[in-house]
Amino acid sequence: MTIKDLQPANVFGIFHEITQVPRPSKKEEKIRQFLLDFAAKHNIEVRTDAIGNVAMFKPATHGHEQAPGLIMQAHMDMVCESNDKGFDFENTPITTIVDGEWLHADGTTLGADNGIGMAGALAALTDETLVHGPLQALFTVDEETGLTGANNLGEGMIEGTMLLNLDSEDDAEIFVGCAGGVDTTCLFKYDRSMAPTDFHYFKIDISKGLGGHSGSDINAGRANAVQLLARFIWNLSLTHQLSLCEIDGGNLRNAIPRAAHAVFGVHTSKKEDIVVAFNKYVADVENEYKGLETTLELTLESTERPDFAVDSDTTRRLISALYAAPHGVISMSRDLEGLVETSTNLASVKMQPDCGILVTTSQRSSVESRKWDIAHRVEALFTLAGAEVAHGDGYPGWAPNMDSRIMKIAADAYEELYGIRPAIKAIHAGLECGLFLTKYPHLDMVSFGPTLQNVHSPSERMNIPAVDRYWHQLRRIIEKVADLKD
Repeated sequence: MTIKDLQPANVFGIFHEITQVPRPSKKEEKIRQFLLDFAAKHNIEVRTDAIGNVAMFKPATHGHEQAPGLIMQAHMDMVCESNDKGFDFENTPITTIVDGEWLHADGTTLGADNGIGMAGALAALTDETLVHGPLQALFTVDEETGLTGANNLGEGMIEGTMLLNLDSEDDAEIFVGCAGGVDTTCLFKYDRSMAPTDFHYFKIDISKGLGGHSGSDINAGRANAVQLLARFIWNLSLTHQLSLCEIDGGNLRNAIPRAAHAVFGVHTSKKEDIVVAFNKYVADVENEYKGLETTLELTLESTERPDFAVDSDTTRRLISALYAAPHGVISMSRDLEGLVETSTNLASVKMQPDCGILVTTSQRSSVESRKWDIAHRVEALFTLAGAEVAHGDGYPGWAPNMDSRIMKIAADAYEELYGIRPAIKAIHAGLECGLFLTKYPHLDMVSFGPTLQNVHSPSERMNIPAVDRYWHQLRRIIEKVADLKD
């Protein structure tokens, strides 16, 4: 069985087309053209704005012109993570695999976040049996790496009063709030020197961690490969003179780092000590993550002497800061049981071409003051370590409205179809809803979607039966809104 055999055929058919269009964040030109061509093919009114967002509009079914305008919203871009470091996300389509009741990709992220949201909206726009009021689809750019599209939404791109964000990942759940966030970068400048000739050099590699979304998966206790790397090197530095030549880990601010590596040297007389220490460290890590990180691999191998090394003072400050940096859950919500309130993700460490090492972190909270509190704690730590620290603009959270009209409609629709009252929740992740509210404070919004697991990692997968439920819930919501008077 392939994706083309799955039901609902219209939704999976469009989703398959989307998987064939490369769409990394900040490089959405091909998927934007796909949307424009789709609109032209189906004679749908389409608009774009200066930042690259795409909006489509469909007039109401006759007799339902007075219904509230309803917006279906999804983002175009996808997180690009692969087990094959050479996979070309800018030019290569995603290969999908049906595995029982799950759909996943062949060694890469699937892009169901948020391709299935796009597919649902496009399927609704082209469903001629669907009774609806004024209907709109809004597709935004660069959600994953900065919410750029939502933050720079042009005039005339939103005309309705109710919005369905199709970017959630749990069947039978409706989200009415989300966390705000801010990124913090920390730049270390270093002096480059010749790598000592009387040292033996190793490459330590940490790979195949679970990784995952730095919001929805941050409370799962998954390994942070950057911090595991720093921990080993820091402990070595207590008893050995060490020369750090290379360090790299993590890729995206909103993904838990699942891989990292470093090249370092110690005096040749200490070679065997390092091997013994590493074997003990591997045993400790395997024990700590037993039953959770079942695919995590740690390897140590000898390597040729690099030409250059990072100066010892910067090495000490960098490794100490990486090891000490907060990562994970900071506090839990007292208002909604089980919801993470505040967290921080030690996202990546990258060597720059101009003798710089850049550390990226990402902070989230449903409480604005606590978002900045944890960001400032990260700043304080890395400032003490001698880094140049900068914060991004951040994005606002979305406060729950428990009197929401569309929330009740969405919950009623699911219950009518499946006999289960969906849970009403907030999510510890950034959704574009908070930014829409800053420009359109009248919007009544919810977020929902089918069950996705392990998004932002090559283990991402989508539950096939949940897609069918998501599609019929979306149709029922549209039909119920069509019977309202604005």
